[in-house]
Amino acid sequence: MDFWGDEQFSFFESILFSALGQTVQVIEMQVLSGGGINLAAQVFSSEGVFFVKWNQLDPHLVDQPDMFATEARGLDLLRETDALQIPQVIGYGHHIDKAYLILEYIDPGNPDQAYWETLGRSLAVLHSHTQPMFGLNFANYIGSLPQTNTPTPNGYDFFFEHRLLPQAGLALYKGLLSKSTYDALFRLRKRLPDLIPNERPALLHGDLWSGNVLVNEAGQPALVDPAVYYGFREAELAFTKLFAGFDDRFYEAYHETFPLQDGFAERVAIYNLYPLLVHVNLFGSGYVSGVERVLKQF
Repeated sequence: MDFWGDEQFSFFESILFSALGQTVQVIEMQVLSGGGINLAAQVFSSEGVFFVKWNQLDPHLVDQPDMFATEARGLDLLRETDALQIPQVIGYGHHIDKAYLILEYIDPGNPDQAYWETLGRSLAVLHSHTQPMFGLNFANYIGSLPQTNTPTPNGYDFFFEHRLLPQAGLALYKGLLSKSTYDALFRLRKRLPDLIPNERPALLHGDLWSGNVLVNEAGQPALVDPAVYYGFREAELAFTKLFAGFDDRFYEAYHETFPLQDGFAERVAIYNLYPLLVHVNLFGSGYVSGVERVLKQF
């Protein structure tokens, strides 16, 4: 039986039945890009159009059985802010040997004239949501890697102990990072209070690169695939610069809405140590030189 035939239709109908509590007929499906970890599809059904992503649970490998559950919680947390469009969670769970997440399908469109300004202002509104502690009350994932969010009162401690150190330790264990580079992180830790402004915790999307920003049918921005936590808001803006893709109007509108302290451009590289270390662990040693350059600089 072709998995992209009857078996796949049966899978979608079963999980939609679990989510909606009624029989659903799948009419058509279109395979979409689900990233390097998951498969994804646009599913047309008798109850509407849905976005579904799923992965194979392999008992012989270390998997992330709660990955979609934590993603769903993150999406709900972002959507509660009403800062910008976040897809509604329809359901998630396990079906036989697969984990799945069902979301509202966001019809794509073309950016309107104020798209970048809207995104900048909306992200500033999102970042205005705060709490007393850095971190979050549940752990989640950055890509396929576990992301610890242990609530921490000090932002410098959180950034070092729950962002840089776990990724650097994993890279060292995998033989991707040298011991001297690992040790250099601890020297940087002592300098963080002098290099980074001590701002209050801000609610972050957590994985904000251009691929996780959609344009909806009305030409407005929508965010998907979060790795949420409360952290330094500059870390989020720095991440948007790592692979480019964001227009200058985005940064200008953000700054007008929620001004940054002077010297942000010089701090970008420090914040981006975290996504660089994540990329070392996900994609290999090609990103190590970037980590080494930052540590040498600071």
